[in-house]
Amino acid sequence: MLKIEDLIQLLHLEKLEENIFRGNNYRTPWGRVYGGQVLAQALHAAYQTVPPDRFVHSMHGYFILAGNIDKPIVYDVDRIRNGGSFTTRRVVAIQSGRAIFNSAASFQLEQDGFDHQIPMPNVPAPDTLVSDAEILDSYKDKLPENYKKIFTHRPIEIRPIEKFDYLNPVKSLPFTNVWFRTKGKMPDDKPLHQQVLAYASDYNLLITASLPHLDKVDRRDLFFASLDHAMWFHRDFRVDEWLLYSIDSPSASNSRGFSRGNIFNQEGELVASVVQEGLIRNMKD
Repeated sequence: MLKIEDLIQLLHLEKLEENIFRGNNYRTPWGRVYGGQVLAQALHAAYQTVPPDRFVHSMHGYFILAGNIDKPIVYDVDRIRNGGSFTTRRVVAIQSGRAIFNSAASFQLEQDGFDHQIPMPNVPAPDTLVSDAEILDSYKDKLPENYKKIFTHRPIEIRPIEKFDYLNPVKSLPFTNVWFRTKGKMPDDKPLHQQVLAYASDYNLLITASLPHLDKVDRRDLFFASLDHAMWFHRDFRVDEWLLYSIDSPSASNSRGFSRGNIFNQEGELVASVVQEGLIRNMKD
């Protein structure tokens, strides 16, 4: 999958009956369903059941089982509450009769209120940087083919700010800053931009949690699996325009890494926040 049109098609689910939808999978190089895909498809399913004047402001999800890329995913939406200002939905993603993902999302009318935010980090502009795919291309045949596909077969362009040596990684503080946007123009559809942001938000979080430990293990030997993921949508944005993902990892313990991310637009507005905890294991152990 290289084009944004392919991602948009992937996120649009087939309605099977009231509150039940079915989606297909992108065939990832690592052989499991990408967590960001499930996040985005679950959000799309929930959106099909809410009034058009309500927009998601938060979603919380738990990854229960690894998804099988060879089987479609069924999304079952529970219309928990329709309130005066807020609408709440629960979504369960199912494969072979078993839940692989469970989430809750809250939607709100657009309303006036207090407004403040933290400042955006002072980082180089995206037009001064190159993409991670271009950086990886400089290594040519020195990395496994599947490892390269993870970076190159994406509908999202990512331009990292911190330098990283993929052949000889060294430990560093758990901070990552990347600019990202879709590879191509998106329709003027606010819910769709939010779904694509949910898709992209799963990139780079757990990798950041591994940075302080790269003196003990080769990053290519690490196994990552998202356990839970939460997002808050603060302000309007376009995901086909440059967004800064500023990530830190306050803690890693008991084979789990915990990471947080703030997402800013180029004007410095904080548009979304993300937290995630995930499994990090050395596959050689």
